[in-house]
Amino acid sequence: MANPLRGEVWLVDLGMVAKIRPCLIFSVPVAVPNDRVLATVVAHTTSARGSGFEVAVPARFLKPGVFDSQNLVSIPHAKLVRRLGVLSPDQMDAVSVVVRKWLGL
Repeated sequence: MANPLRGEVWLVDLGMVAKIRPCLIFSVPVAVPNDRVLATVVAHTTSARGSGFEVAVPARFLKPGVFDSQNLVSIPHAKLVRRLGVLSPDQMDAVSVVVRKWLGL
C-alpha cells in the first residue's frame, strides 16, 4: 500500500461527485502501526472561482488550475491511484499559506 509523502501530488479517487483528480498530500506520512492509514489532501481543480483560498501552482504534471484550500479532505490510502509528481518547497509553501488562511491559523 502507498505511503504518500507531504508535498507529493497524487491522482485520487474522491468519489462519484468529485471524481478522480490530482490532490496534494498535505499531511505527514503514517509513522507508527497504530496510526490510521489516512492522508489529508488539497484538491486541484481546473475550474478556478477566483477565491482568496485558491492558489495557482504551475507544474509540468498538472493542467493549468488551482489548489483549493476549501476542498481539504482526509482519505484512506486505498483511494490513491498513482503519484504524479512532487511540488518544490516554494510551491508547497504557497499552498500552505492559503490552507492556513482558510483554517484561520
